[in-house]
Amino acid sequence: MSYIDGFVVAVPNANKEQYKEYAKQCIKIFREEYGALACTECWGDDVPNGENTSFPMAVKAKEDETVVFSWITWPSKAVRDIGMQKCIQDPRFNSQTTTMPFDGKRMIYGGFEILVDE
Repeated sequence: MSYIDGFVVAVPNANKEQYKEYAKQCIKIFREEYGALACTECWGDDVPNGENTSFPMAVKAKEDETVVFSWITWPSKAVRDIGMQKCIQDPRFNSQTTTMPFDGKRMIYGGFEILVDE
């Protein structure tokens, strides 16, 4: 069964095109080198602030930032575990060697087993 990694980040609006290019580079690596089946990047369009919790609150989005919701589809958790280990070791994903167009400290992420897929 497929496995999903999900991510939510706040991206400065001024960095939208830079983020898009960064995402394309990351997607190429995940698909061609790490075994991901698909990667999806979504720029927030209707992401309201909540009273108790919300996407913007979760990533401490600022007035000039947009929430981005992303996911990677893997063929299995085993392939994902290997791929993510490679990612951790890859300098192309290291914030000390690569300029990311968002604050990685405010990113939320997690791995998910698919419960229903129709």
